[in-house]
Amino acid sequence: MKNIDALIKKAIELKKMGLMSGEIADELNVSKETATWLFSRVDEKEAPVPKDVFIDWSKIGQSPQRMRHISGALTDMVLESIETEVDVVVGIMLSGIPFATLIADELDAELAILHPKKQRGGLEKRNVKGTISHNFAQIEGKKCIIVDDVVTSGATVQEGVELLEELGAEPLAIVVMMDKKGLNSIAGVPMLSLIKIGRVE
Repeated sequence: MKNIDALIKKAIELKKMGLMSGEIADELNVSKETATWLFSRVDEKEAPVPKDVFIDWSKIGQSPQRMRHISGALTDMVLESIETEVDVVVGIMLSGIPFATLIADELDAELAILHPKKQRGGLEKRNVKGTISHNFAQIEGKKCIIVDDVVTSGATVQEGVELLEELGAEPLAIVVMMDKKGLNSIAGVPMLSLIKIGRVE
């Protein structure tokens, strides 16, 4: 997507398909606020343009070989930064799952899947929590890393850290391909990112 009009068009298409703002944000790699602004698109004088950066990593996502290379680099960061063995790699649904799967394979660790609350249809504004899928590894009492594609606000990975701690797991690190916030840690857990995006204002 080369310009804002194409991004707006895609956001509107996704909204018409029934996706919620959190899901649209994930698909477009923007914040929920930016996603809402894109598909509701009121007059710019009434609603200022959100300060956000759009990330299009589809050239990586469409190629298993490229995904494996990126996952290899993420695994290398984990091995460089964490001195203990990782028991479970927790992939955040949706885009964190392919990276988590490949990283778990390289680390010879188990794989768990986190369904964040923003993915729980119609429950965005209620007081609900994310869940760990019962079809994959369980995390209680295990040393884990959390894997996602892009950190936009940090809310989803923070939710992941809090959920792991509530379930008795030890989150060792957050591992992402891109960090749009430029953070070194979230909720006291170190964040490892291949790319940190900063804004000069």
